[in-house]
Amino acid sequence: MRILHTEWSDDLGGQEKRILSEIAGLIERGHEVTLVCRQEARIKDEAAKRGIEVKTLPLRRPYDIASILRLSIFIKKKGFDVVNTHSGIDSWIGGIAARLSGTPVLVRTRHLNIPLKRSFLNFIHYLPDMYITCGENMRENLVSHCGFPPERVVSIPTGVDEEFFNVKRTPEGKKRFGINPRSPVIVNIGILRRVKGHEITLRAAGIVAKVIPDARFLLVGEGPRRKALQQMVDEMGLKNVIFTGFIDDVKEVLAVADLSVLSSWSEGLPQSLLQAMAAGVPVVATKVGGVPEVIRDGETGFLVEPGDHEGLARKIIMILQDGVNKNVLEKAREVIKKTHTRERMIEKIEALYMDLLRKKRNEKQL
Repeated sequence: MRILHTEWSDDLGGQEKRILSEIAGLIERGHEVTLVCRQEARIKDEAAKRGIEVKTLPLRRPYDIASILRLSIFIKKKGFDVVNTHSGIDSWIGGIAARLSGTPVLVRTRHLNIPLKRSFLNFIHYLPDMYITCGENMRENLVSHCGFPPERVVSIPTGVDEEFFNVKRTPEGKKRFGINPRSPVIVNIGILRRVKGHEITLRAAGIVAKVIPDARFLLVGEGPRRKALQQMVDEMGLKNVIFTGFIDDVKEVLAVADLSVLSSWSEGLPQSLLQAMAAGVPVVATKVGGVPEVIRDGETGFLVEPGDHEGLARKIIMILQDGVNKNVLEKAREVIKKTHTRERMIEKIEALYMDLLRKKRNEKQL
């Protein structure tokens, strides 16, 4: 198949990394895959490193006529069988361009667990042949609360690379961050956006510091909230928080982590959570989006309500003081191995594309 993925975002978080993983996996299976993004997008450079063909367009706004026309011409010239859009703006541009060019199959992947309104003004939501969500909770949200036809929404969870199941603990690696190898390390991995709720982790860090003074919190990632979060750290007088910035190889962080936390206000099914579980790192996460699909409180990890920094602090202290039963870590790894591997994700996406393409060709023959 000839497949085109579009992405408007300039960031490089879990969503963009999933797109790169999908593209690379489909190329490995013999398909021709191209990425369309903005010139300044970080995903462009990452794609180039992997040898992925990239075309850049302005993608300025939903009704960017110039981008729509240029993309439509590009799609028709290359003869793409499938166009898969991802973010809001590129879903407008890519969706309209795909229909103008006569592309057989149009798919949109929904990475956020935020409602979509189908209406005359938001006609773009009627165009895709299929919506992919990153978890069953997200699928249920689109079907039950947003009016999407159930037969046109499918859940294909994010997959974890096999290498995350082989992460070896290296306490000495803590020195890289200026941390004593004997000090417990709590990591929060994710782009520094408001929706990720890093302020909840910081408030919890203030409580933990009073009970376990040598514990250190690593905020791993970059993003628009960094300055505000650093200011919050200064105002709270926190001495146990370290901003690492973007780290390309997350396995290096998980190798030194004693605990991984997620304090988001809203989520699909975050990669950082799945990766930590695969690596055998205990996790505490907010009960949002698709998180409860993989974390059963006390069985495969630990859950807290969104915004509950005191509850998060209590769970962190409990785990650091009492440890975690090995059964919890083993069950967590089993869940990821069974349903959330990269290979399984790619298989499902490939099968979906081929099935949709087959149906469209059959319809055309009729």
